[in-house]
Amino acid sequence: MSGGDYSTVRGSADASFTEKKSEFIGHIRHVETEEEAVDFINEIRASHRKAKHNVYAYILREGNTSRYSDDSEPQGTAGVPVLEVLRKEGLTDVCCVVTRYFGGILLGGGGLVRAYSHSAKIAVDASERLIMCLCRPVTVTADYNLYGKISYVLPEFEVKVLDTDYAENVTVKMLVKKDFVQPLAEKLTDITNGSVSIVQGDEYYDNFA
Repeated sequence: MSGGDYSTVRGSADASFTEKKSEFIGHIRHVETEEEAVDFINEIRASHRKAKHNVYAYILREGNTSRYSDDSEPQGTAGVPVLEVLRKEGLTDVCCVVTRYFGGILLGGGGLVRAYSHSAKIAVDASERLIMCLCRPVTVTADYNLYGKISYVLPEFEVKVLDTDYAENVTVKMLVKKDFVQPLAEKLTDITNGSVSIVQGDEYYDNFA
């Protein structure tokens, strides 16, 4: 991914496993603010009131923020491993909460680190990954006899075609990664001898996974 692009998850996901009679449930959600992260943590706590621990970690683009909590597990055995999984997976704008229902058998420090790491990883694996890229909407309008040339070169610029309108002329609406907008415009102008209309919109982030 180029600078400015980032990886996150869509919506929510969860997954669970059991280790020495303790049930671990990993929950992950897309969040964009600390308020959203805290709301998610409180939501999980409320729905798992009988759980002994609800450990969490989150990473946000906003303010380049990261936080974690061991939630009364031994220091360094729970929140940090969850946070490290999120970092290793290259995720941001995510919150992961791991619920533990204690089964009566102690896991030890190493066992806890492995269990919380695994819980976070299976939650990540259960989620849908998004690759968010800074892009622009681009609308290209041309005569029908140029459509073949235009559609042929589009894959070269990794565009995401949103809609094609076959009216008096052909109009293709697409998303183009920021770095490809100018090269694409130049290429289309070149292959159509300048007889193509290219209208650009404002930049925003969208999924290119």
